[in-house]
Formats: sequence, C-alpha cells, structure tokens
Amino acid sequence: MNTLLNLVQRHKAGDKNGIYSVCSAHPLVIEAALTQALSDDSLLLIEATSNQVDQFGGYTGMTPVDFRNFVLEQAEALHFPTENLILGGDHLGPNRWQHLVAEEAMNNADVLITAYVAAGFKKIHLDCSMSCLGDPIPLSDAIVAERAARLANIAENTAINVFGASDLVYVIGTEVPVPGGAAEELAELEVTSAEAANETIRSHKEAFKKVGVSSCWSRVIGLVVQPGVEFDHTGVIDYCSEKAQALSNVVNHHDHLIFEAHSTDYQTDKAYKALVDDHFAILKVGPALTFAMREALFNLCDIEAEIVPKAHCSNLKEQIEKQMCDAPEYWNKYYQGNESQQRFARCYSFSDRIRYYWPDQNIHAAQGKLFDNLTRAGIPLPLLSQYLPEQFHAVREGQISADPKTLVLEKIRQVLRSYAKACKLNKD
Repeated sequence: MNTLLNLVQRHKAGDKNGIYSVCSAHPLVIEAALTQALSDDSLLLIEATSNQVDQFGGYTGMTPVDFRNFVLEQAEALHFPTENLILGGDHLGPNRWQHLVAEEAMNNADVLITAYVAAGFKKIHLDCSMSCLGDPIPLSDAIVAERAARLANIAENTAINVFGASDLVYVIGTEVPVPGGAAEELAELEVTSAEAANETIRSHKEAFKKVGVSSCWSRVIGLVVQPGVEFDHTGVIDYCSEKAQALSNVVNHHDHLIFEAHSTDYQTDKAYKALVDDHFAILKVGPALTFAMREALFNLCDIEAEIVPKAHCSNLKEQIEKQMCDAPEYWNKYYQGNESQQRFARCYSFSDRIRYYWPDQNIHAAQGKLFDNLTRAGIPLPLLSQYLPEQFHAVREGQISADPKTLVLEKIRQVLRSYAKACKLNKD
C-alpha cells in the first residue's frame, strides 16, 4: 500500500496525524529535511513544483529524473531509508504554458505528467485551474476538472506501462492566492466555502468517471483549499480554526479525503497543530525553509565581516543583489514600491524570491567561499551568540558543531521541527 494512503487512513481513524511537504530544490534544504526525518525516524515527503522541475529543466535546470536522482543521491549519502521517502509533483498542469492556447499548453502538461510519473513520483497534484491564452477568466469548475481528469488518465496509463500497476495518489484543487505567497499586502483571507469545496470534489469525480479513471478515485487523497492562511512580504495571516469549521467538516463525508494546505509558511506551532486537527493534514512548506537558510547565511556573512579581511570576504550578499538586479524577472512583478522598498524586499520579503537565484554559479561560488573562510578562521563563540543565538546554545550543549554548513542546516531544521511536532512525526 502507498504509505500516504496508510497515513490518510490513520488520520481518518482519529489519529490526528499528518505530514509536512518540503517544496524546495535547494541542496541544503533537502539535506536538512533528510537529516530531520532521519532523526525522527519518520516519513519524508519532498515535492518539486512545475516551475522548478519540468521536461525542459524548469528554473532549476532539472527534469523529473534529474530531481529524483538528486534527492536519492543525498538520501544515500545520509543512509536515509528510501522506503520512508515520498516524491511528489506540485501544481502539475499547464501552469508554465499559460501564454499558449489551451490545447498547446495541455499537450505540454501531458508530457510533464508522463515525465513525473515515469520518474517514480508517487504523489501527483493535478492543478489545471489557470487560464490559458483565449480562455475565460476564471475557468469553470467543469473545465478545470475535465483537464485534470485528462492528466489523471495519462498518469494512470504511464504508471501501468512503466511499473505494471498504479499506486499513485492524487491531490486536486488549488489555493488562492497564487503559489509562493501573495504579491500584494493582505489584510484577511476568505476561507473556501463548504459549497465550493464540495463542487470541486463533485466535478472532479464526475470528470474522472467520464474519461474512465473512476478506479483511481479512492486514491484521490487530498483537496487543496484556502483555510485562511497566507503570507505577504512582511506579514502573516494566522490560521483561525473557528472560521474554518464548516470547511473542515467537508472531508468527514469522504472516507479517503483530507485537505492539503498550501502557504502554511511562518505559522505558529499552535496554528500547525490546529490545522492538522482540523483535517488540513498535508502541510506544504517552501519559502520559510529557504528564508531560514538565507537568514543563517546572512548572519554568517556578518560574522565573516568581523573576522576576515574585507579583501578576502565572500561578498555573498553583494553577489545576490547584483544577480537579482541583473536578472529581475523572478521578482520585479512581485516587489512594488520605490528603489529602497524593492531593495528591502529583495533581501527580506517572506516570499523569499532569492530562492530562484541560488542555482546561479556566482552566488554558489560566493557561498562556498563564505563556508571556506569561516571554516579556516573558526567562528568565535561570542559572535555565534551575537548572530545565531539559538545555534550557539545548541553548540554549547554539544548537539551540533560550529562549522558553517551545520549551523545553516540547524537553522532550517528549526522550521521543520515545528511541522514535525504538529504532524506527530517528531520523536520528542
């Protein structure tokens, strides 16, 4: 049995358990996630999104096979049991090709789904909610469901052809606002209505039947809705359980369905527990992990500036700013305001669009130089206390070493531990 099916069945039986989904392709985030799950002896769900990884390489330069191999190589190096590792594909559909007419975009989506399934990804989020060139805005539930069912049919056939059978699990629906955090300042969010959630389920079930894949409906385990959580550049809208109760009750009428909550980054420990208790049992986390990583790296830059001659510093911060200004396409539609406000957002926005720039060779080289400088010089404890106080305590208590990479990994794991605790994956 697919391990996610087992997890869902336990939740439906009253365990109030869940799982977090790591949505990142950064090597340090993947290593931190593997290390944390190894420490917890738990399942680990890692997902690639359709803009990160596709048949053409996405912004990471990786195809689904490349991403699978990349994760498996890290898992092998850490002796992580592969039976505890689940790979997923997020927002799989015509997202990358909205500038094309629907049929062209969906033809690309067909190939995308085939590539993910053939590479061994087991959790497939079917998201055809976006309008393509010439489409009405927004799309009707019927069109969204029809396109999703088309992709489900391809996924099932691919799994059978490649592996002899299908044990894929599916997630349907999408969230509002768009993936990766809101582009504008938010005051509050409207929770998805129970009626809208039920219509998404009904239309998809009917569409699956129409294309002949009703047999896999019992493996549709997740519905993406808006539970009322989101973040913008400088603020976070916290989960309010009272406002989501009508929505929460929807999945009580479906014996194989839970909710998948996107944009749960930066919520409180209390909110994560409440989300899982209210059946939002798949918690997606992405920018918060690279945000924590960026915090640690910038703090290490500050330490470097104190102990390394300026002429020999890595200039990591400056290199990031240069690359973002030279190639602004990943942030300029999202960061508004004057030059000072945009500069602030480039560094510190919760949406963390720096994450699109880490693969750059110059930035990667600067990060390596930062680590080399601090490894040679050694990090003085007073500066560690000043700039990374929580990691300082972990070092003093003998839990981690004070080398720069370990400090960054520990900073990322702080975020993951909050999710693991809420999902009952943490042994503590």
